[in-house]
Amino acid sequence: MCLISVNQSAPLTCEELVQPLDQLDPRHLEGKWALVAGSLSHLPYLERFKQRDSATVNFSSNTSETTIFYTRSIRLDNKCQYSSYNISLEGSSFTYDGTDKSNLTANFVHTSCHDCMLMRMNVESGKRQHFYLFSRRRELEQKEIEEFRAQVECLNMPPPAVMDPTKELCPEEEKRETEEKTERQKN
Repeated sequence: MCLISVNQSAPLTCEELVQPLDQLDPRHLEGKWALVAGSLSHLPYLERFKQRDSATVNFSSNTSETTIFYTRSIRLDNKCQYSSYNISLEGSSFTYDGTDKSNLTANFVHTSCHDCMLMRMNVESGKRQHFYLFSRRRELEQKEIEEFRAQVECLNMPPPAVMDPTKELCPEEEKRETEEKTERQKN
């Protein structure tokens, strides 16, 4: 009798797939991330999410290891919307500064994608879940998207909406303000 070792990894369990990161390096977050896919447990919000053309988050750190600033941009109907937030980091969890911590809990989740970031948010004490996949790239490999789909399924959420990588991203806010100022000066 011959035993052959097969080098095939077993599929990850749901517990492994949605495991929060042990520790997050804030410097890893810095810079621009494109939204690749997302799922929301509340179907009307998921439908609204699907209407986005594109979205990004841009993290910038100050001198603190536990506080980071980010700007979110959403392109919808060919218009850009911007929002800025300060968040406090604690391990792999984060809270939005100035918000009720009992209303929103959020953390970063493990992914095998080397240049991806997964954000999981529980809103209204877990009544709603938001799960977002960001990457430094606009388009991921099929196996990376499949891992995200499996993670969404483990959370019992609707199938994710995948963003169209050919849709234009919003310009960074400082650049946009400069462009608007230049345009006003021409008129």
